[in-house]
Amino acid sequence: MTLESFADDAENSASNTSEPDVPHKPVGDSVQAPLEENSMEQATPADKTSNLTSAVEVLTRLTQCVRSQVLGRDDVIELSIIALVSDGHVLLEDFPGSGKTTLAKALGEAIVNEEVGNDSLDEDQDFDKAIVPFRRIQFTPDLLPSDVTGVPVFDTNSNNFHFRHGPIFAHVVLADEINRTSPKVQAAMLEAMGEKQVTVDNVTYLLDKLFFVIATQNPLDLVGTYPLPTPQLDRFLFKITMDHIDRESELDVLNTYRERRDTSAASLPKVTRSELLRARKTIDEEVVIDQTIKTALVDISRNLRDDDRVLQGNSTRSMVLLLPALQVLAALRHRDYVTAGDIETLLPRVLGHRIELAPGVSELSKVLKECMREPMEQLARATLSPRSEVSKNVAYQAPSS
Repeated sequence: MTLESFADDAENSASNTSEPDVPHKPVGDSVQAPLEENSMEQATPADKTSNLTSAVEVLTRLTQCVRSQVLGRDDVIELSIIALVSDGHVLLEDFPGSGKTTLAKALGEAIVNEEVGNDSLDEDQDFDKAIVPFRRIQFTPDLLPSDVTGVPVFDTNSNNFHFRHGPIFAHVVLADEINRTSPKVQAAMLEAMGEKQVTVDNVTYLLDKLFFVIATQNPLDLVGTYPLPTPQLDRFLFKITMDHIDRESELDVLNTYRERRDTSAASLPKVTRSELLRARKTIDEEVVIDQTIKTALVDISRNLRDDDRVLQGNSTRSMVLLLPALQVLAALRHRDYVTAGDIETLLPRVLGHRIELAPGVSELSKVLKECMREPMEQLARATLSPRSEVSKNVAYQAPSS
């Protein structure tokens, strides 16, 4: 159940931790610091409530910062933040001028790196000072993989090669018109998105833990494009088709464009990299996914694969990527457990670009709804059962006043 006092607690709690700034090292030369003991293993219920409240406060602050620059796109903003926190990526299919660059830039500018010299949250991985909050890559047919990943440059003073980081070394990367570049460049993006690393001249360089790609493609003017292969599409958590905003929002954009243009980015609320990583860890540990939820996901997937109208079903990896997204959505809804409603909200977004229908079948929503019906009914009966583990999950407990 949801407590009314949760929102008040979220406004009054925030955390700031920082990480040292050290030179970037290849994987083979990186030094692994010993991991600290998990401080939340012995945490009391009140401590867990405070940790989860602080995590949601960070996400709320990030949402407010992005919404101040992007109007009429609340659903896309929420899905983007869910993907960011759950360590996924987003593919936007939209028309030119729909606000995709503004969305990605606002999300990147809302994230700041910590100052050098402060304590580090992630002692198991050095933070690279070459990583910046936001970068935009305009993909073209003549783009090379080194234009994205980086390239070794010869230094005449030291007579050595030094690696010059590419635009992929950022927290938020906008891959604009990703389907207009060659498969070779797409393969370089595949390694970065899937493994959080790039390989240049047989040397592997790690990307940051907070690495998020917003890729776009234009549904029109497909001449000379390279359609993304199935493995590349499967790397994206969501594929979002953006429609034009409503009339009121469009008027609001016109009436406030000067104010939003002249607003200083420094005056907007920010979140640090450490806060986001801590929020990700807290949500992963504190938001419960009952076994009945996982059973329903597996049964839905099997129903889709066995359906004659489906030529290719979804992969197991899609369900693995969905679990942390469900946890983040539950936290944003002020719950510490995942419900059937969370599945109904996110599953169509996750499976929309992974399901290939048989020839002559065009209504994916109808097929998905029919394949979900029986597993969701079984989940509802299990949830209502007095012996169900779902009914034993307790929502946030407000501290006694």
